[in-house]
Amino acid sequence: MSKTFLTQKILARGVEEVIVRGHLEAALAAGKKLRVKFGIDPTAPDLHLGHTVPLRKLRQFQDAGHQAVMIIGDFTATVGDPSGRSDARAPSSEKDVQANMKKYLAVAGGILDIKKTEVRYNSEWYKKAGIGFLYDLMSKFTVQQALERDDFQKRMKAGHDLTIIEMVYPLLQGYDSVAVKADVELGGTDQKFNLLAGRKIQRRFGMEEQDIVTVPLLEGTDGIRKMSKSVGNVIALQASPADMFGGIMSAPDEVMEKYFTLLTDTPTEEIEQMHRDLEAGSTNPRDVKLMLAGRIVEMYHGRVEADRARNEFIRVFSKHEMPEEMPEAEIKEGEWMPVDVLVQTDMALSKSEARRLIEQGGVEIDGKTIEDASQKIMIHSGMVIRVGRRKFVRIH
Repeated sequence: MSKTFLTQKILARGVEEVIVRGHLEAALAAGKKLRVKFGIDPTAPDLHLGHTVPLRKLRQFQDAGHQAVMIIGDFTATVGDPSGRSDARAPSSEKDVQANMKKYLAVAGGILDIKKTEVRYNSEWYKKAGIGFLYDLMSKFTVQQALERDDFQKRMKAGHDLTIIEMVYPLLQGYDSVAVKADVELGGTDQKFNLLAGRKIQRRFGMEEQDIVTVPLLEGTDGIRKMSKSVGNVIALQASPADMFGGIMSAPDEVMEKYFTLLTDTPTEEIEQMHRDLEAGSTNPRDVKLMLAGRIVEMYHGRVEADRARNEFIRVFSKHEMPEEMPEAEIKEGEWMPVDVLVQTDMALSKSEARRLIEQGGVEIDGKTIEDASQKIMIHSGMVIRVGRRKFVRIH
């Protein structure tokens, strides 16, 4: 694969904005080896497909011969990134950050050539920095500049609190670019303010400003909101092949093209042809989605598991058969209230959630829909409970 092709792929596919495009194109054309930075704060224990979008873009730079610099924000995670927040983000504890870092690196190692990746931790320069350093850094940014952020403006108009430490966060992320001498920084569109702060701070420290490449945010399985665990619309990278496959199949048809573009290496020409076929009605959206789910699961679990997940999905959801394997739950035989059964078997987190699932017609026991949450049912060993389309448990 030629470097010219890789350069075109870097700036054309899955890119929302490039700042400054002309400057970056010239640097790439000149064959300069760029230091390309991507930072991630280990604030949560689980990663999802949305996290892979900037990592895949970083790998494209790496394949084109540039130096990938991955910053693990073990210090900034204890501060909390306010980007896109409608309220203050709770800072993470150092213990949680340390535990999450291991998982992040394991996931990154499945996407990047980790041996050729420069992995840095921003505690390297922040933990040894004194109060004088912070004064100097804060002097290079104004309150007016900090308050330009749309999310800050929305919060203040809504009467929500805005802490001083949240205003400092962009300075800390920006200084990371100074510390690693970044030529380019990657991030989601919601990170644009922080990325631009890096340019300003580099300039104040007498450095050439980094170029910026922003990538689109990935909608979750609801097809509307950004993929986020707090929203409950994620497809987790730690999910089993069957759950990952089912999660992709549950996403609306409208996001398929975007998922193909951002999450797979499917050639652009093939994606465009699929789009035309779908528009013309000559292709069934379900078949395209099966292909998408298979390719994504294969990337993270291998071909054998992807084929098994596909076959199981078709068997269970198309032919309405039971899964070959399912979790078991121990529960006493006898009469039970349906909501208690769901909570006892971990099919619902609470009685109120269980009642809602039943009222929505989403609960079956041995193939029979439970319609009355107040009517006791007889439970015995071997019964199968189904919640929604993908959750099964066998009573033991």
